[in-house]
Amino acid sequence: MDGSWHDWLEGRGPWCCLMVMIDDATGRVMARFYERETLDASFDLFGRYVKARRGLPRALYVDKAGIYRAEAGCPPTQFGRAMGELGVELILANSPQAKGRVERMNGTLQDRLVKELRLRGVTTVAGANAVLDDGPFLKQFNKPFAVKAAKRTDVHVKVRAALKLDEVLCAREARAVGHDWCVQWRGRLLQIDAMHAALNLPRPGRRVTVIAKASGDLLVRYAGAALTWAEVSTRPAPAKAKRARKPVTNNQRWLPGSDHPFNRPLATPRPRSGGSGPRRLRLRGPDPGT
Repeated sequence: MDGSWHDWLEGRGPWCCLMVMIDDATGRVMARFYERETLDASFDLFGRYVKARRGLPRALYVDKAGIYRAEAGCPPTQFGRAMGELGVELILANSPQAKGRVERMNGTLQDRLVKELRLRGVTTVAGANAVLDDGPFLKQFNKPFAVKAAKRTDVHVKVRAALKLDEVLCAREARAVGHDWCVQWRGRLLQIDAMHAALNLPRPGRRVTVIAKASGDLLVRYAGAALTWAEVSTRPAPAKAKRARKPVTNNQRWLPGSDHPFNRPLATPRPRSGGSGPRRLRLRGPDPGT
């Protein structure tokens, strides 16, 4: 598979990219126009090939564009991750000459397909795709170039019935859930519904998977289960936590009033009966008899 950036419409319309796939066993060509050689374009063409052949190829040979190649020590690209899930070996060519078959096909199409588009007066990418999808061009083109496979056995692997191809051939990333139950995705805020509170998703280490399908639909999954969510424009205001009341402490100096017992004058003791003067304390000496 390879993309060819070229003036396919010869100035009648914008430059565009022709994505081409060639079956090594038969030489049959599948092609489609896109605005650029992007991840979505690669996913779309590969998905069309799988549906047309009713199965997955064993391997896919591509160049080392950033769509397909991951830097050393980094996780695989979105395309590499998808091929890994589908069990398709992704082979990266070390040079354009290594994938000369598709490079030569691009040159042939830049001659024949350009003339076909000129004869039909095509001026848009959509019109160019109509020539490839509905017109007889590819069928007539494959007749002289396609060959019979060396072995009659078709080694394409059937897609499992339970596999949702549109959820694999798309951008998919893990995202953390904030304490406000919001997930950030490409400048958008997706708030998980409160009905999933039992999952405790804001817990550290737990992540949800956001799936951006080619149709534009977004899915949020956790442990394989779909979650209900709604897009919000701003984050909700955090709830104010209730603070425990502190005990009241009075640090002011306290002075007793005039009527307080501390400030009352001491009462004069009454004299005891049997004497008018003060009472003398009589000490007892030692017993004379000792």
